[in-house]
Amino acid sequence: MGLLFDSFWRAVAYCFRPRIILLSLLPLIIMGVITAVLAHFYWSAAVAGAAGWIASSRLVEIVLRVLQLVGLTSLEPADLTRVFAPIIVVVLVAPVVVILALLLAALLISPAVLRIVAARRFPALGRHGPDSFWRSGFWTLGHTLVALLALLISLPFWLIPPLILILPPLIWGWLTYRVMSHDALDLHASVAERRALLQRHRVPLLVMGVICGYLGAAPAVIWASFAVFAVAFVVLIPIGVWIYTLVFVFSALWFTHYCLAALEAQRAASETIPAPRDLDHEHASEPILPLPYDR
Repeated sequence: MGLLFDSFWRAVAYCFRPRIILLSLLPLIIMGVITAVLAHFYWSAAVAGAAGWIASSRLVEIVLRVLQLVGLTSLEPADLTRVFAPIIVVVLVAPVVVILALLLAALLISPAVLRIVAARRFPALGRHGPDSFWRSGFWTLGHTLVALLALLISLPFWLIPPLILILPPLIWGWLTYRVMSHDALDLHASVAERRALLQRHRVPLLVMGVICGYLGAAPAVIWASFAVFAVAFVVLIPIGVWIYTLVFVFSALWFTHYCLAALEAQRAASETIPAPRDLDHEHASEPILPLPYDR
């Protein structure tokens, strides 16, 4: 537990470093570039397509009837089309842009966090891992599919009020612990070292993953606010992305500090254990003395 709390406070302290703050802003930069490119080439066509869909549907008629019931009778169908068409485009495109930006940032953030922590705290820690990009990618993809399958199987149990607050964070916590610990150890630990460490520290790492899973639910409040106040998407979406990235950076820092410190302690413990002596060889090197009754 001492290592758990020590790595936690170190991760919190590292979140205030300038380089870490810049890393947390990386998804916003990527999202801004993607949004600017898409808006330059496709914004007018997308808005026109959304306006045509609204005009061909009964949405405008339904909204006008609702507004007439509340006393707003001066609005025309064209006014509603001009208002709703950009909002529909944003609602449809924003999740794709956010997910793409977060995926690209995740590929860049985890290696950067590992380099920063290893250089500052563990410069003498040897690198015995395979450090394979494709191996790490398949590891992440495989565990993600297992977590999604577990979520799908557990859906009926979400109807029980307490379980909806337990099962999803537990599943995402397991996924976080498996992926984050693998990324933290992939460069420095051999396969045997990683297996031994994950076996010995399974419970603390799972607790860390569950806590990070609950922290990852914080941006959901921002997404819910976006659904209610869609007109404020310019402010709410960047805030939600930044909070989610900050949680991701903190999780990567926490697992990196914990796993590298545990790996260092594991190697130190293995070096202090004396190797078993070869008794047969030792005895063979000693002269055989005759017994008193040996003639």
